[in-house]
Parts: sequence; C-alpha cells; structure tokens
Amino acid sequence: MKDGFIRTAAITPEIKVADVAYNLNECIRLTKEACEGGASIIVFPELVLTGYTCQDLFFQKELIDECGRAVADFARQTKDTEAIIFIGVCMTLNDKLYNVAAVLNKGELIGLVPKRNLPNYSEFYEQRHFTSGNKSPILVDCFGFKDVPFGSNLMFKPNNTFMHENQAKDITVAAEICEDLWVADPPSTAHAKNGADIIVNLSAGNELVTKNDYRRSLVSSTSARLICAYVYACAGNGESTQDLVFGGHDLICENGTVLAESELFKTGVIYADIDVQRLLHDRRRMNTWETGTVDKIKYETVIKDPGVLAGDREFYIIRNYDTTLKDLEVKRKFSSRPFVPDAEDMRSKRCNQILTIQAMGLKKRLDTIGCKTALVGLSGGLDSTLALIVMAKAFDLAGIDRTGIISVTMPCFGTTDRTYNNACNLAKTMGTTLMEINIADSVKAHFRDIGQDEKTHDITYENSQARERTQVLMDLSNKMNGLVVGTGDMSELALGWATYNGDHMSMYGVNASVPKTLVRHLVAAYARDESVSKETAAILQDVLNTPVSPELLPPVDGVISQKTEDIVGPYELHDFFLYYMLRWGFTPVKIYRLACMAFEGIYDGATILKWEKIFYRRFFSQQFKRSCLPDGPKVGSVALSPRGDWRMPSDAVGKLWQKELENIG
Repeated sequence: MKDGFIRTAAITPEIKVADVAYNLNECIRLTKEACEGGASIIVFPELVLTGYTCQDLFFQKELIDECGRAVADFARQTKDTEAIIFIGVCMTLNDKLYNVAAVLNKGELIGLVPKRNLPNYSEFYEQRHFTSGNKSPILVDCFGFKDVPFGSNLMFKPNNTFMHENQAKDITVAAEICEDLWVADPPSTAHAKNGADIIVNLSAGNELVTKNDYRRSLVSSTSARLICAYVYACAGNGESTQDLVFGGHDLICENGTVLAESELFKTGVIYADIDVQRLLHDRRRMNTWETGTVDKIKYETVIKDPGVLAGDREFYIIRNYDTTLKDLEVKRKFSSRPFVPDAEDMRSKRCNQILTIQAMGLKKRLDTIGCKTALVGLSGGLDSTLALIVMAKAFDLAGIDRTGIISVTMPCFGTTDRTYNNACNLAKTMGTTLMEINIADSVKAHFRDIGQDEKTHDITYENSQARERTQVLMDLSNKMNGLVVGTGDMSELALGWATYNGDHMSMYGVNASVPKTLVRHLVAAYARDESVSKETAAILQDVLNTPVSPELLPPVDGVISQKTEDIVGPYELHDFFLYYMLRWGFTPVKIYRLACMAFEGIYDGATILKWEKIFYRRFFSQQFKRSCLPDGPKVGSVALSPRGDWRMPSDAVGKLWQKELENIG
C-alpha cells in the first residue's frame, strides 16, 4: 500500500489438539482469506499446527514428524502467496525439541525463530518439553528446505525491487513468541533497537479474569515504548480445556494505539493497516531513541560465505522476501478533529486537564513576578472567553480575588451588540472588574496622523484597531502593575491570522498551543461545570453560537459582516493539516488523502485541496510572527513555540510542499 501503509492480519483458527491435518487445512483456508483481504503480513498463534496443549504428546515422534510434513505442505499450498506468514510449529534440531515460528513466503521457508523464554511455573511447563532457542542464527536443513536461518535474531525485509514508488519501503519485521514478551528484557527490545518496526508475537496465553485487560495494556504499551507496531495472535477455541481455557485474544497495536482487537472466544481474522512512515517519523524526531549496534548480516552474504557466522559475537541475519504490496483503500479511520477526543467522557476529562494546565502555567507566572492583577481584552469571542476562563481558574488556584482580573472591552467600528453585551455580562457574572474603553476616536486620530481614509477598509484599517487595543492593554498594565494575558490560539498562529504586534503580542499567551477546534470544547466543558452559575453558562452558550470573527469591519444591519472561515477557510480543515504535518511529518499528498477520508461527505476533494494549498502558503509566509511569540504553556503534542516544538527560519521557502499539491490530479 502507498503512503507507508501495510495491512497486517492476526489469525486464530479453531483447531483440534494433535490433529495436524485438520489444523493445517484450517490455517491454509484462513491464509487464503487473509490474502483476499489484502494482508501482507499474516500471523498465527504459537504451536498452531499441533495445538499448544499437547503436553507429553510432544515427546511422540509421530506428532513431531507430522508437524514437519505439514510445514512443507503449507509451503507448497501457499507458494503463490506473496504475504510473509508466521506460523507456530515444533521442530527438532540436534536431538532437542524447539517451539518456533516458521516464517514462509511464496512457498519458501525463509526463517525459523525459536522461543527464548520458556515458562516453567503454575500451569505452564514448557521446559519439560522444549529447549530455549539461541539468539544469533545458524543455518539448518529442515522440513525439506536447506540453509534456513534458525535463531531469534532474524529480521525480514521486503525486496524493494518488488515494490512500487511511495510504498512502505522501510518495513522490517521481527518475531518473538508468547512468554518472550512478558519477561523483563524481551527480545523485541533488541529487535526494535536494531531496526525492526513491526514485531509479531505468536502466543498461546490462557484466559483468566481481567487477564485480557493486562494483555492489552502490555501489548499496546510495548508498541509505545518501542515506537513500533505489534501484531499479537493468540491460541483460542480447540485448545484443550482440561485445566485452562484459551480466549484467542488477538491484538494489533501501533505506537500505543490499539488498531484492532478480536472478541474473546471468537476465531477468525482481524486486520489493521499499519502506518510505517508514522513510526519512522517518531523514531527520527526522538533523540532518546537508542539505535542498536549489533552486526547485521545479509542472508545472501551468509550463503556465499557461511564463515561469517563463526565466533561468539551477537549478530542479526537480514532476510529479504518477495512481495508486491497492493494499492488498497486504507481501512483504518482518521478523526476529522485529531485534537479533540471522539468519546464524550474522554473529551470532558481532556478539556478539564487542559484548562488546569493553562491555569497552572499562568499561576506560576503570577507567583514568580508577585502579580495580583491581570488584564485581558475581552471581545465576546471564543478565544478571549477561554483566556478569561483560564485567568479565573488561575486566580482561584492562587487564592487571589477575581476582582484582580481586569476585563477590558474595547468596542470599535466592527463591534456588534451581541459580542459587546456578552463580553460585559461575562466579565460581571464571573466576578471580574469590567473596564470599557471605546477606541474609535483614538483610531480615527491615528488615521489622521498617518493619512488613512476612514472609508478605505483595507488591512491598515483593520490592523490599526488591533494594535490600538494592544497598546491600551500594555499601557494599562503599566499603570495597574498588571500582566497582559494573550488570547490568540494555535490555529491562528499557524495561519498567521493575527496582527503583528497587535493581538499577536501579550505578556503570557495562555491559548498559544490550543487549536481552534479545541477552544470551543474547552469553553463548553467549563460551561458544564457545576461551579459555574446558570447566568455565566447561558452567556458562554451564546458565545459558542457566535460566528468566529475579528470584528474589524463594520457590521451589516447590526450583524457580523466579517467571518474568519469565509476568508482563511474552515478551521477544522486547517487543524487537520496542522496536526498531520507537525506531529507526524506527513507529506501534503498523504495529508490530502487522509483528509478526503476523514471529511468524506463534508468536503469534496477540490475544496480540501484549495484550503490545503492556502494552509501551506500561509504557514510558510507567516513564520516571522511565530518566531517572536510570548511565553505560553504547551498543552498537547503539537505546539508552535519557537523555543521548543517548532524552530523554523522565517524565510524558508515552501516550494517543495506547494509543488506536491499542484501535482494532485
């Protein structure tokens, strides 16, 4: 699949203990089903061809030999399958029995990964039957195949000659088996450090009360810790229930997120489309990510000179396999509002946490400078309302009376009665000190000074108002020994939708890392708080229902005439572009593709492309405003502070990004 996606499948067949022929047929049937579903990586459970619960039957030559014949038969019947397949089997080597993952591709056995950590406690007595496998691989002949690498230090990479441009070319897959994951130093740690970005696990964990919760947490947290994808296939129905029950709990996780999960005690196939580009981006940007130093030897090199395996050093064998990744429609879902949790309970919890982070940031600044007065320009719009809410919480946390909050409303040419009244009433009901300063005369005097015609409603007309408001606030702060709190949000900063040294400037910007799509939810969450009066909640609701506008142009018939989103585009689109550009480093083409999926039925492709082009043009041209931002608290994984998250030259050229968008047909 293009744009870094690859479809994976975890499979739990319904088996019969020690009935190898039956199990083989089930595995072949489900392999074909997974391939028809577009899977390029297929993972079966541990010892699936025999059944995990054979106990002392593993000592029987008949069972061992039949398993070997089944592996060869499985290879023959899947010779036209381009997927890489991991299937759990038992095998003998040097008179020892091993629990291994047989790795197959296009009818060839390309690797054997033995289990390293064998449990020998409670209900599991694997050490009674099996021998722990080695790390560094050796070459063995088995199941009718020659020179098969055997060892846990094996990694598998697609042969790039079989792949198309813009596909997930950097895929590297490694394997571990069940208990290997549950130990203090699992093999997957070394695998990931040495280049594996997808780890598969062939497992046979039994079910106990709440064990599925722990397993889900373990697999997802491992994928987060290793910045990898983790495909976990577990034994299920058909295993012996003499003493245990196996639930077939399959999981596919990516960097801490559960992409797919099977229902307990249900057999079959689950799929997930893993984004390898996303994983590699996170590894690149995290300088704490430790790269392994173990030697990597290509399989072809070993075949030419087996002597390279001599010695006691640890090493990996890299085995390429043949595949052509299919150009499929991506199955995973992408939220149209990535900054906003979909679930209401999670959204409420997130909003309360963000408000607290903002308030604690401001409280610390007030404490540091010994300030008990703070000023905000209150317009009756969303951003200044959120800033006021944060100030109120900060003052409450600091034990300072809210009358120390000076809510300054500064009506001018574009102010409507609706926003004016909301600003005044909100300031009063929240217990702050309201100050009204009409700036119209000051702005007109300024127009006369610079020779600006009042009837010319150009950018000078608009920005003069914004800068006058900032001057008023700054001078008042000197007079009152107070702190000017900024109201601008991250979406405005990304687009440069702010007047330089106007609303762009403050002494502490509490909203600087809050995207516009989240501002609305933060205000709504505060309005629902039980401590908020009914009068305040009603005003906040009307603020939420007011169109977003800078109100710098005269209203028409008393109604807002200047709507921001009519000019710069929908903020929900811009926030989507911003998130996937900054957080994951996606290309414009990939972001466009994801946006078309996320906003299907809301915006057509032409509309999305139009605003994405504007986003990139404005993002590059407006960096100079972000290069001199005031201090402000970071609240999420994306921020634009020039002192931390986003350091970009103000004169950088965006031609590469624009050119890619121009090529979208």
